[in-house]
Amino acid sequence: QVQLVESGGGEVQAGGSLRLSCAASGRPLSIYTMGWLRSAPGKDREFVARITSSDMTKYTESVKGRFTISRDNANNMVYLQMDNLKPEDTAVYYCAASPREIPLAGYDYWGQGTQVTVSS
Repeated sequence: QVQLVESGGGEVQAGGSLRLSCAASGRPLSIYTMGWLRSAPGKDREFVARITSSDMTKYTESVKGRFTISRDNANNMVYLQMDNLKPEDTAVYYCAASPREIPLAGYDYWGQGTQVTVSS
């Protein structure tokens, strides 16, 4: 079992930055692929970014060049640096973990989510 707790959300103006953090406990984070996903009102939950245990990253097209996912295995942390935020980035952001390198069937463990609101 892995427990995940997100933090760092908030309200920011368009063009601003936020850094989301995800603290993991229960098992070493290093063996998991970690992902960030988001849910906006009226929309399905969507993939934002992921980082594998070998530090390979993938981003959804709309955040490429603006968001950066990273991990600190020594401290069991995962981060999402979000720059040049846009109003359409407004959503609840979730941290998730999967024991599979490419979690095509979804993630096994989820945090409670953190709200990000970007005003124009």
